[in-house]
Amino acid sequence: MKSHSQTVTVWLKEAVSRLEQSGIITSRLDALVLLEDVSGKERSWLLANPEIVLTDSELTKLNGFIERRLLHEPLAYIRNKSEFYGRDFFVDERVLEPRPESETIIDMLVGLAGPSQPVIIDIGTGSGALAITAKLELPNAEVIATDIDNNCLAVAHQNTQIHNVNIPLYQGSLLQALPNQLLSFKNLILLCNLPYVPDKFQLNQAALNEPRLAIFGGPDGLGIYRKLFKQCTDLKIVPAYVLTESMPPQHKQLTDIAKAGGFRLLKIDDFVQLFATV
Repeated sequence: MKSHSQTVTVWLKEAVSRLEQSGIITSRLDALVLLEDVSGKERSWLLANPEIVLTDSELTKLNGFIERRLLHEPLAYIRNKSEFYGRDFFVDERVLEPRPESETIIDMLVGLAGPSQPVIIDIGTGSGALAITAKLELPNAEVIATDIDNNCLAVAHQNTQIHNVNIPLYQGSLLQALPNQLLSFKNLILLCNLPYVPDKFQLNQAALNEPRLAIFGGPDGLGIYRKLFKQCTDLKIVPAYVLTESMPPQHKQLTDIAKAGGFRLLKIDDFVQLFATV
């Protein structure tokens, strides 16, 4: 793409065409979002002023972003932000982009008739979106987060600063990351959006750019959940509730795994299941 004297209309037409040729099905939306970010103008203004000439610095930045998108890099990584539950979170290639279906975990959490000051642990926090949202939606809750990957915890820490919340972060494998005293509460709630994609599952091109550690969960996708529920059975005080995310065809098998760990299914909504102690 040329890097001199292009109007909004000309740049948008060329960008959309290139993205379409690369198989990006959201080509026009992606180009408009990037144009909004770089120009600092709202979409309605840009479309109402199509003959505005973009500056050389704007074109350089925009064309660089388009080159990255042509390689199917997720738009969230290019923008370094993703919206979750109405808030923006910093994301990059170190973490999985928060998914809209994960918002159901927060909906279920807020709807629980639990204690007024619950202790919530976000297992495998990634960007920290679930933990931070839980804290912002339930300010009286004590929220803790873990991840096996220090790179994820670095991003989560950055997001706690952006949203001005105090959430202790622990590195390690699931519950093993936590000191024993944090696992001794009677009304513990676990948020568990763990990797659940089967190892041989064919991902789309954008997802191939995301960290495999955050996606794949073994031959049937549920290996990490098995480990989690086994860890739960080894605790002196079993968590009151466990919220999980997985693909709907996995729900029956995950229910059986949870049942073997001493939990019963209370509710299913889309990708999310709510389990309680038997």
